[in-house]
Amino acid sequence: MAVGVVERQPSRLRTYLELVRFSHTLFALPFAIIAALIAVRFGGDPAVAAAAGGWSDYWSKAFAGILLCMASGRTAAMAFNRLVDRAIDAANPRTAVRHLPRGAVTAGEVIGLIVASSGIFIASTLLFLPNWLPLVLSVPVLAWLLGYSYAKRFTMLAHVWLGAALGLAPIGAWIAIRGGIVVVDPADLLPAVILAVAVTTWVAGFDTIYACQDAEFDSRHGLWSLPARLGVSRALRLAAVLHLVTLGVLATLPLAVPDLGLMYGMALTAITALLLWEHAIVRPDDLSRVNEAFFTANTAIGLVLLVAIALDLWL
Repeated sequence: MAVGVVERQPSRLRTYLELVRFSHTLFALPFAIIAALIAVRFGGDPAVAAAAGGWSDYWSKAFAGILLCMASGRTAAMAFNRLVDRAIDAANPRTAVRHLPRGAVTAGEVIGLIVASSGIFIASTLLFLPNWLPLVLSVPVLAWLLGYSYAKRFTMLAHVWLGAALGLAPIGAWIAIRGGIVVVDPADLLPAVILAVAVTTWVAGFDTIYACQDAEFDSRHGLWSLPARLGVSRALRLAAVLHLVTLGVLATLPLAVPDLGLMYGMALTAITALLLWEHAIVRPDDLSRVNEAFFTANTAIGLVLLVAIALDLWL
């Protein structure tokens, strides 16, 4: 009997991870780490570091807290999205195979996952992040993350809302490291704000591309996605504009972080190529490669930028 329990546990965990698409944490996580690395380069709050027991404990706790907040916050938001969209998902042939519509998990289980993840998110800001600001901001941030799930019911800006939700990651990581310095000098946030705007437009662009698959369904059911309201062709053009803005914003980051150099320039070239490829393989008359563009290009972009910035800052 005990053996049977041990064998079932990994399978259930895997079900929960698949429910929230945990692997997609890779989209925003590199940008949180990037912001943390740049913030470390700028230097943390000496007073808070002393209270935390020295710089080593300060950095290690901050990075642990950032990782926990990223994972738990995204899990709570994604589980909440699956819960409130379960009827919509069941009606859509593309999403009817998701876990809640097909009965692989119950609504009670998903609610438990939301509550547990939200609790971990808030507790992480208290126990791991070395200043008080993240704790104060944790509930408003969580409300924004969860609120996205209702956005497509009343605004075409739902894609931008999602982008802003992921764009909070670098700002949160920066505040976790810099602490009271941000309070004294709000201009200190500039590198994190640049990253946040880049993430917002990047995610809004690729989410618009992804939503093209459901343009007809969304239009019939009164949902406010850009493809449903503007049509697939115009939505794809708008996604391209958003990604042009992303590249333009990323090009300004070295002005705020002068240590960025050759590796960062090479990364921007690679990211430009990835975005061009993403838009080249998705056309209004052929959406068959949307998933390929969505997963391959967008997973690579954050990782390429993270490696390049780490090399520029620390070599």
